[in-house]
Amino acid sequence: MAEHRQKVCLVGDGFVGTAFASAMCQQGVAEDFVIIDEPKKDHADGDVLDLEDAIAWLPQKKITRGSYDACKDADIVVITAGAAQKPGETRLQLVNRNVKIMHEIVKPIIDSGFNGIFLVASNPVDILTYSVWKWSGFEKNRVIGSGTALDTSRLKVALGKELGIDARDINAYVMGEHGDSEFANLDEATVAGIPLSLMAEKHNVSHDRLVEIEDQVRNKAYEIINRKGFTAYGVAASMTRICEAILHDQSSVLPVSAPLDGEYGFHDIFTGTPAIIDGNGIKEVLEIPLSDHEMEEFKKSSDTVIEVRENAYKETGL
Repeated sequence: MAEHRQKVCLVGDGFVGTAFASAMCQQGVAEDFVIIDEPKKDHADGDVLDLEDAIAWLPQKKITRGSYDACKDADIVVITAGAAQKPGETRLQLVNRNVKIMHEIVKPIIDSGFNGIFLVASNPVDILTYSVWKWSGFEKNRVIGSGTALDTSRLKVALGKELGIDARDINAYVMGEHGDSEFANLDEATVAGIPLSLMAEKHNVSHDRLVEIEDQVRNKAYEIINRKGFTAYGVAASMTRICEAILHDQSSVLPVSAPLDGEYGFHDIFTGTPAIIDGNGIKEVLEIPLSDHEMEEFKKSSDTVIEVRENAYKETGL
């Protein structure tokens, strides 16, 4: 990567953006952090002042509010802007509103001379990540969606609780759409190399219980939104982890919204799958051998994403 202070620009300072900014500061990821929110400049200024108060106790960094021009020399532009999911609303129901917002955001970022990596977290993230790639003209590897990183964390935590095992030692992924059609690769999941099915049997956890956990993971966002109105901390931590992998050139395997070029039999789509993330973005998309049932779930999910995306473009004229 370029020899300069690692710089990240955040576009969108809502609940998720604020949580992400805090997580980046707490973990010391990136030395130069810029918050951009043209409609809410006062709020962004307030966040900058609030975050500054923590600097004396955290890894040093520069925190400012800026305009799109600040993206010119950024390593990563993170986009969280868009209409938020409301109680009873699916992520896909946000699509027309947020496709329009994303179209308005991408142009000034590109016009600034930005030549780094996009990380998109706005929902529906798989469709909006594809849209950023489409409108930016960037290579596919330099556009990443937060995808199923959050859902995978939820799955690992839930399985860890059930089995009494550290969530970080569970190797399992949620794949496909970050939304209602997502699924977990339970048939291939492992714990320290031991198949999850065997570990579950040892701990008297039935297959039906594993399926129940998968469904709870799929619907956890609704539970959180119904109780507090929004989700923020989990996705913020997921985004911070992706930024760390990019800025530190780690070649980490992370479940993100990545471009498929024949993997799983699909083309021209961004969707949730494990991928190797390094300083150049997506180094490689990993195609996990899935069971017949899981491949069927992957196909249903991908078909849903493509259908909703194309309808959104048609309805919005974009």
